[in-house]
Amino acid sequence: MHPEDPAFTLPTGAPAPVDPQIREFLSRMAADAAKYPRRDTVSIAEGRRIAEAVRAPWAQGGPAMASTDERYVPTRHGPVRVRIHTPAKRVMPGAFVYIHGGGFVLFSIDTHDRVMREYAERAGIVVIGIDYTRAPEAKFPQPLQECVDVVRWVHAQAAELGIDPRQLFVGGDSAGGNLSIGTCMTLRDEGEPDLLRGAVLNYGAYSNNLFRNSVVRYGAGDYGLSLHMMIWFRGLHIGRGQDFYDRRYNILGDTLEGLPPMFLVITECDPLYDDNLELERRLRAVGADVEAKVYPGTVHSFLEAVSIADVAGEAFDDTARWLQRKAG
Repeated sequence: MHPEDPAFTLPTGAPAPVDPQIREFLSRMAADAAKYPRRDTVSIAEGRRIAEAVRAPWAQGGPAMASTDERYVPTRHGPVRVRIHTPAKRVMPGAFVYIHGGGFVLFSIDTHDRVMREYAERAGIVVIGIDYTRAPEAKFPQPLQECVDVVRWVHAQAAELGIDPRQLFVGGDSAGGNLSIGTCMTLRDEGEPDLLRGAVLNYGAYSNNLFRNSVVRYGAGDYGLSLHMMIWFRGLHIGRGQDFYDRRYNILGDTLEGLPPMFLVITECDPLYDDNLELERRLRAVGADVEAKVYPGTVHSFLEAVSIADVAGEAFDDTARWLQRKAG
């Protein structure tokens, strides 16, 4: 079976019920988004401003950090800003490098600031967020290369940063999940398979196959992420047709051996649901160290709903425990 084969079964299935607290998250987000033009109808700068405004309420509150610092990290494409959150109680001496989502085009370390602080507090680990250059200013593979370079910098500068280089993790959500596993694959292919202790993949995009049942069930726009926006994001991120099939982007088109342990947070009511199940299946087939959990009634970006949704807190705690188990 080719990873791009159409995967429809008929009927394609009825949507699952959405968790009531997640439904409230969806309703509030939709109401705020309705105050603005659709993001693909305005300039990129305006679309990003709108996205920041709509996401701002969900990035506020949450754990207070002992310190928050920002640095500019040298990469092959120039300096990249990172934000370093240090929790008051450190249980793990390493670091968790976090790559935010947003379709490679939108969002930032500001929209995902609470997500990062939740991980720092619950796992007791330093979290380093990467403000990688987004599309269309930077098309594939530049964002991925920036993330790889930042991870290598964190490892090289571990003593100065006060972290244990033997306990580095990477992770991200949506596009950030793609960039996270792409980082793991790049390090494997370039002779550094043991640089990372593990990776956290939150409802990521791992293939070009849009002909999946979950895309039909959940891609019409009623569950946050729509097929329309997925196409817009990919068209801005990918500059050449051949790059759609680059194994660092089209993850399910590559061999998955030799990767670090993975923890997959899978959203049930998500166009990317089937992609995530397929990634888990493929990882298990090659004997990888993988754990995965489907969170019933959740939608894309549900971790951002942690202020009102118990299931988001559950997912953070599950990940924190996994990080601690894999710390060694």
